[in-house]
Amino acid sequence: MASARIYLVDDNDPFRESTAWLLETAGFEPRPFASGAAFLAAYEADRHGARDECLVSDIRMPQMSGLQLQDEMLRRGIRLPLVFVTAHGDVPLAVEAMRKGATNFLEKPFTDDALLHAIEAAFASRRLPAQMRNEALEKLSPRERQVLDLVVASKPNKIIADILGISIKTVELHRANMMSKLGVRSLPELMKVALGHG
Repeated sequence: MASARIYLVDDNDPFRESTAWLLETAGFEPRPFASGAAFLAAYEADRHGARDECLVSDIRMPQMSGLQLQDEMLRRGIRLPLVFVTAHGDVPLAVEAMRKGATNFLEKPFTDDALLHAIEAAFASRRLPAQMRNEALEKLSPRERQVLDLVVASKPNKIIADILGISIKTVELHRANMMSKLGVRSLPELMKVALGHG
């Protein structure tokens, strides 16, 4: 993970600079951009997909919002794990972004550890399909696999229910069935399996 590249898109200069410094200190290779358009131009020029890469983007930005950036990435076939950072009032937008495939979102202000954990979970969710092709995973229903992805992305049951458009009680039922089929009894065990160590 130490060589992973993190693209950071945020129009707030102090936030972008401090976050890039945090990522570099944590062993990542940060690539900061002040706009979605600048990121897209640089990514298309250096597109290779040979290393672990992740995008951390603000949702509300001038010219091109985070959601518009996500739509453009989908149009161009850019499949990076995507973590959104949002202000409190942007949570409904973040839920919509996760419906479109974003792996996580964080509400500002957040701790350094919360951001690093969200990035780790984003990488885990990307590796999940390749590393968990086994009999247990094949037993999961499509809905249980959706719940699994969101649990790995550290989403609480209420947020999972909002994203999937189901009740919290239904989420709890899917979660219990999923853990039973995977043979795990706790969230740490589930994360080990998801990260390929279990």
